[in-house]
Amino acid sequence: MPIISGDRQQLSIFPPCVDDYVSQDDAVRAYDAFVNYLDWGSLNINVPHHMGRPKYDPKTMLKLLIYSYSYGIQSSRKIERACYHNISYVWLTGNLKPDHKTIAEFRRNNKDAIKNVLKQCVQFCVKSKLIEGNILFADGTKIRANASIKNTWNKNKCQKTILKAEQRITEIMDECESLDQAEEGQASLNKLCGDLADQEKRKARVQSIMQEIENENRQSKNTVDNDCANMRSRQGSHAAYNVQHVVDDTHGLIVNVDAVSDANDSRQFAKQIQQTNEQLGKNCQSACADSGYAHTDNLSEIDQDNIKVIVLSQKQSLHNAQKPFNRGEFTYDQEKDQYVCPQGFVLPYRGLNKQKGTKVYCINQSKHCRECQHFGKCTQSKYGRKVTRLLNEDLKQRLEAQYLEPESQLIYKRRKEEVEHPFSHIKRNLGINAFLMRGREAVKTEASLYAACFNMVRMITIYGGVLGFIKKLSC
Repeated sequence: MPIISGDRQQLSIFPPCVDDYVSQDDAVRAYDAFVNYLDWGSLNINVPHHMGRPKYDPKTMLKLLIYSYSYGIQSSRKIERACYHNISYVWLTGNLKPDHKTIAEFRRNNKDAIKNVLKQCVQFCVKSKLIEGNILFADGTKIRANASIKNTWNKNKCQKTILKAEQRITEIMDECESLDQAEEGQASLNKLCGDLADQEKRKARVQSIMQEIENENRQSKNTVDNDCANMRSRQGSHAAYNVQHVVDDTHGLIVNVDAVSDANDSRQFAKQIQQTNEQLGKNCQSACADSGYAHTDNLSEIDQDNIKVIVLSQKQSLHNAQKPFNRGEFTYDQEKDQYVCPQGFVLPYRGLNKQKGTKVYCINQSKHCRECQHFGKCTQSKYGRKVTRLLNEDLKQRLEAQYLEPESQLIYKRRKEEVEHPFSHIKRNLGINAFLMRGREAVKTEASLYAACFNMVRMITIYGGVLGFIKKLSC
């Protein structure tokens, strides 16, 4: 049976020109053309001037990063290796081979410039009418930080560690006192003195961490990456960041990206939509997100800007049947500011719960509840039924009704396929499950790189391939 085999000793004529190494429609040419298109005057690339060996061209270094991140290559050592063995990298760099330290330093020293790449990418999309900015979708996902969850400390963990260290110090002191004077200078005593010093250092270090937590008014702190937080995901609990994406409805392109330390999205909607509107230079018409963003106070900030908010409430997201005698069965009298129960008894306003931001309504006479035929189902409290109402309950009800509008339902139906597509591409196609850099600004730099790379892939597809995209850049 005939087979095809290679011969390493066979002579061949390699193209004499580096430009001939890749075809005209190779994807690497699109990334090269895009970086050349950028406004380098506004990028503010940091190129230090000093004596010694000349620096690599910042355009070449930026091309390396964007092209590598587009294929899920984060490590500077892997990028360096690709410059020797990958023909597209040889073409991209013009046969230059920067080492991993140079690549890592360029990424670390030019965080703001790299984040501006996404901004200029969005500006190009707006100019090309790929982004209209009328309907925006927001969503978040958890991506692991470059830190271990074991390095996360809270007050309880600090107190336990300090107590354990103090107990060990006491034990060591007792052992030292029990040793005979004749044994002074022997190995056993020297070892105990070393253990004592280690425990005292550990105690001082943990006390310092606890003091920092109290001074910064934080719940916890990771000593490796101070900005990350412990978060739960389908893969378990990890030190991670909550990466926020805001996507335009026209072609599903990312307009804004952020990395935050909040484990949930409830306080992020207004911030992310406002940042995106600043990026676009105008307010969108509609902003949409899932129930994780359903915090009425936060949503009101966008609603006040005359933007249609399409976010289902936590109650609407539950598919379970409502329990009997829930608050919805009580009638609210807005003029008298009171509730009336299904049996006709009045629950007047009693006070304000400042911590929860709710108004409290209680029945006048508790005996009405105890003597009611529904006692035990409606309430089991001997003081009678109590009902709470948000301070902005009217706004919440209006937003719930706004979500149920037919037009809103059509927009919300598109949410999942538009805003979750970038996350699936980054996590599944590129295999990105953790950041390499530490600190919120550095992590945001990496997230911006991935967002710009995702937009690049989408634009190449929209324009029918590499040649169509390059032609559009040259217009």
